[in-house]
Amino acid sequence: MDIFSDLVMGLSVAITPINMLYLLIGALVGMVVGVIPGFGPSAGLAILLPVTFGMDPIGAIMMLAAIYYGAMYGGTITSILLNTPGESATVASTFDGFPLAKNGRAGPALVMQAAASFVGGTVGVILITILAPLFSQVSRSFGPPEYFLLAVMGMLTLIMMIGTNWKLGVISALIGFALGTVGVDLETGQGRYTFGSAELIGGIYFIPIAIGLFGLGELFFAFYCGLHKTGTGSIVQYDKEERFWPTAQDWISTKFTMVRGSILGFVVGVIPGAGATIASLMAYSMERSLSPTPEKFGKGEMAGLVAPETANNAASSGAMIPLLTLGIPGSASTAVLLAAFLLWGLRPGPLFMQQNPELAWGLIASMYLGNMALLAINIFAIPLFVQLIKVPYRVLGPIVVVICAMGTFSVHASFVETYLMFAAGIVGFFMRLYGFSPAALVLALVLGPLAEEALRQTLTISRGSFMIFVERTPSLWIIAVTIALVVLLPLLGRMGSRAKKVEQAGG
Repeated sequence: MDIFSDLVMGLSVAITPINMLYLLIGALVGMVVGVIPGFGPSAGLAILLPVTFGMDPIGAIMMLAAIYYGAMYGGTITSILLNTPGESATVASTFDGFPLAKNGRAGPALVMQAAASFVGGTVGVILITILAPLFSQVSRSFGPPEYFLLAVMGMLTLIMMIGTNWKLGVISALIGFALGTVGVDLETGQGRYTFGSAELIGGIYFIPIAIGLFGLGELFFAFYCGLHKTGTGSIVQYDKEERFWPTAQDWISTKFTMVRGSILGFVVGVIPGAGATIASLMAYSMERSLSPTPEKFGKGEMAGLVAPETANNAASSGAMIPLLTLGIPGSASTAVLLAAFLLWGLRPGPLFMQQNPELAWGLIASMYLGNMALLAINIFAIPLFVQLIKVPYRVLGPIVVVICAMGTFSVHASFVETYLMFAAGIVGFFMRLYGFSPAALVLALVLGPLAEEALRQTLTISRGSFMIFVERTPSLWIIAVTIALVVLLPLLGRMGSRAKKVEQAGG
């Protein structure tokens, strides 16, 4: 009953006219970000974060969260029409989405992906409503030792999921930690790596680094890959289809697929570092193994599109639980969301839902409304979003550069931070080119100072003894979970990538 009353209170916060406007803007922007190939929610959030300055924190968080899960909807449009995933979480949707379009079923495929996204996202939010308070209650016994271990767990689990070379992830994280040490040491008052610059006394702000790495870095990488020569239009003209809506058989054959994908996606999403990409690939692999006709997968099977779509949207909802209740961002997108919380003086963690109930429950309630809005937008505004695919990168690129520069400068009116943003863009390009992880760098930059503060507090409490980490029961549980995740996540990654390899082999 407490959960129900809290949800009603959250709905009363979310349905105010101004918050609903922010929510709709975020959903639309998220769709746009997802539709544009080469961009993803992390890039969109980083670029648009400065726009929220001066806004009410509740409305701003609702809008940014809508951009985050809205990008999952939009990213599949290009997967179906162009065989080009809008971002990594929609890669698995190309396996059967594009064959469906080539088989003359682009319309039903687009509608089914919208419905599957809605089901996955809604199931995920329902589970958040039930489980988030439980996570919050359990974590209230946490102190500085647990906060430090949580930061370490968040970094380790993400590093283990980065590509095929975890060493590059470690190097990326170490660079982020190094950047996080710049500024004045609050305990000793000594400057660290400021090189005499007054603007670096307060440290390196995360916004110019995030905008540069994700915004400019992704843009430069897209130009390097030749995407500026594409975007001339869709291969499939879905609006000329004889039938736009799915058949009854499409709904009947995928009803259990939606349930399985939603539950699997949410569970994987809760695990820090796993994310929507792994969830979608695992759901595709599971559905293919359970199907009585696995040979149809990869040739235009509706279940092969529905499974990853429900999973990646449920995973994006699941990732909100460790972010809100533990303060652990499990991906680049949730790292930017964490940065947004910190920007407004809010620190997600065990006491967040207790100390900020209106914001926490307003955000959860807004996700119900956001998923309904996205369902309607995705079905009835598809023609408008398809036009974005036709915008050449040579036109889009300069616009993004200007937005990044103006957004960065508007934060503190600092030319130094603007230069840092452009430098981070160049670094981000080379990181993408050589397999390093911009996500790990940003996570380390955000979590590093928090981990340092928690470690110093811990050692002060224990008088310099590290035994405190094994003398407290919550710390032991976190250590055990971290070890289990470090062992388990590589196995999940291999299971997910196996589905992709089999499909690429035509299996």
